[in-house]
Amino acid sequence: MLLLNGCCRKQMKKLQRRKIMVDAIVTDPPYHLQSIVDRFKNTSPDDDTYTSEKVRNRSDGFSRLAGTGFMGKEWDGGDIAFDPMTWSLCLGLLKPGGHLIAFSASRNYHRMAVAIEDAGFEIRDQIMWIYGSGFPKSHNIGKQVDKIQGNEREVVGKGKPMSSLGVLHDDSWESDINYNETKGDTEWEGWGTALKPAHEPIVLARKPISEKSIADNVLEWRTGAINIDGCRIESDDVSVDRKKVVRKSRSGEGVWTNENSGMKAEGSEFADADPRGRFPSNLIHNGIDTDWARYFYCPKVSKTERNNSALQNTHPTVKPIELMKYLCRLVTPKGGTVLDPFMGSGSTGMAAKDEGFDFIGIEKEREYYEIAEARIKKTAPLMDFFS
Repeated sequence: MLLLNGCCRKQMKKLQRRKIMVDAIVTDPPYHLQSIVDRFKNTSPDDDTYTSEKVRNRSDGFSRLAGTGFMGKEWDGGDIAFDPMTWSLCLGLLKPGGHLIAFSASRNYHRMAVAIEDAGFEIRDQIMWIYGSGFPKSHNIGKQVDKIQGNEREVVGKGKPMSSLGVLHDDSWESDINYNETKGDTEWEGWGTALKPAHEPIVLARKPISEKSIADNVLEWRTGAINIDGCRIESDDVSVDRKKVVRKSRSGEGVWTNENSGMKAEGSEFADADPRGRFPSNLIHNGIDTDWARYFYCPKVSKTERNNSALQNTHPTVKPIELMKYLCRLVTPKGGTVLDPFMGSGSTGMAAKDEGFDFIGIEKEREYYEIAEARIKKTAPLMDFFS
């Protein structure tokens, strides 16, 4: 296991010079949400968002907002995840046919996906991680109108200013009990500027194979395929009839054909008909409803999981270990090596270890590198670590 503290580009170049190759890359790069900061930094002192007093007086560490990104963090600024050069370095470290899995935000997913494609990857799919616990990040337009017009607003109760800004990955923020919820009566009361976040898109991409077929590539490099049976979805739904059922189109052909989709038919059984479990899909959820049982279930990070190491995990975008285990298992062959060039607090490393994979992690921020090292070592005390 190799943990590296430094710029991921510099470290990946060093890995290439050492002729190191990996089987899969599973990572959660910066989302580059600078526009949230730009949108909030000049709002009024009595706005319904967390951009009011604390942001304006810069007394809580937000003094760097102008040149930073999500939650005022410098590492979320810039455009490293939107630069094809970053993903070109990833491509150079992957074996032919190796898969890349990378998280992004719903608003700018396209910029990262295009950069990945421009670097030479084949975009294979988009996985959706859906959850019900995200906070909206929206301006109260009615309140802004009242401020402009000099209207008084009725106090209707206590509010939670932090929930107006919210976070994409963690719901553990404390509310301000002294904050008042107010209500106006203009025609713009109840209007806002954003939807509640409820999903994160994930790129599933693959380095082009070097052999004449996927099967040949698997035999040569052990990469190129997806671990279907290892990621099937178990179900306790006894009402599901698991007999083999063949689905036919009107023409009698399999559902997917060269003519109707550009994809070859590889079997026409129902995805839910296999007694081994449901076929893994491009959707992951966090228990919104029992009807979602056919998809992989993974809740968001709990406080216990966030702080299960000797050091408090201060990283604001921690991913669930079970989610990362599932994704690592989906694209990594037995005994393979997983690379995470944006290691953060080490969830991917912990997941890779639990699944029996080797792991290479790179993290630029020293604070998070130390947290990742402590978390991974706690779960893998007998493994050899190098830096």
